[in-house]
Amino acid sequence: MPPANVLPKVAAVKDADGEQLRSVHLPGITLTVRSRRPAREGLPPALYVHGLGGSSQNWSALMPLLDGVVHSEAVDLPGFGESPPPDDGDYSITGHARAVLRYLDASGRGPVHLFGNSLGGAVVTRVAAARPDLVRTLTLVSPALPEIRVQRSAVPTGLLALPGMVSLFSRLTQEWTAEQRVRGITALCYGDPGRVSEEGFRNAVEEMERRLQLPYFWDAMARSARGIVNAYTLGGQHALWRQAERVLAPTLLVYGGRDQLVGYRMAQRAARAFRDSRLLTLPDAGHVAMMEYPETVATAFRELLADTADSADTVDTGKSASGESTDGAADSEPANQTTGG
Repeated sequence: MPPANVLPKVAAVKDADGEQLRSVHLPGITLTVRSRRPAREGLPPALYVHGLGGSSQNWSALMPLLDGVVHSEAVDLPGFGESPPPDDGDYSITGHARAVLRYLDASGRGPVHLFGNSLGGAVVTRVAAARPDLVRTLTLVSPALPEIRVQRSAVPTGLLALPGMVSLFSRLTQEWTAEQRVRGITALCYGDPGRVSEEGFRNAVEEMERRLQLPYFWDAMARSARGIVNAYTLGGQHALWRQAERVLAPTLLVYGGRDQLVGYRMAQRAARAFRDSRLLTLPDAGHVAMMEYPETVATAFRELLADTADSADTVDTGKSASGESTDGAADSEPANQTTGG
């Protein structure tokens, strides 16, 4: 893989009205960050993390709906969107989580309201478990947490993790147009593909054409898919469900009834695993509810903020509402525990 500074130039990623893109250079990685100007000074920060094959653009429908309550930034994970590959080639869940942590530590924006979809949901779960000091609330849209019985429609995505599969798939689909690819992705990710506007579809096709010119596109997809599969097999303190149980932040869980990649049945298990959770189920949504039903997700997040504000009014420092001490609750795991495996 050539270093990032000699990668070929391709068309720039589009930014929606009110958005700005900037590059942030950190040790071993360069991240592209999409941000919106806050409606007023002093709003708490929010950070959004996309899923496999996505980018910060996946949050462009939701972010403006929250302009009045948070200062929004969305990150392109290494190898996705406009972020070049990481220097060490690490696309594991831990590697992506490390990138998010490096950005939060370097920017000094924490604690943030942290959002994640799919792969990004697994990434931010790991971040919240490892560094509770950096997370105000956690919002997970169809998080990629381990399932014992994976849906059949999700199997092809998992197969990308197998050695040689990406090369085979790219050869088999080399005649596919960008439009055909986008139609396939839309059918897989949306509960109702008809909800995609004509403009949204055109933008997605242009973005697919841009990505297919990147020499690392398939490598980033394959290694990230492998990272998800490997994370599903981890046991002990690094297991994602175990880490979900250690998350201290108030958590909003969003699941779609027509999700073909993350089982709707996992919603109740997630609600039990995250200790301070609220569950929003959308029967007609697919895998990307923040793109399909952004107004509904925004309303649920505002309600989460109201709930947590009410709780803060009734909880003394170091005490939960029931009077139990919360001092040292985050000390069961060292701050850098999940950055090593």
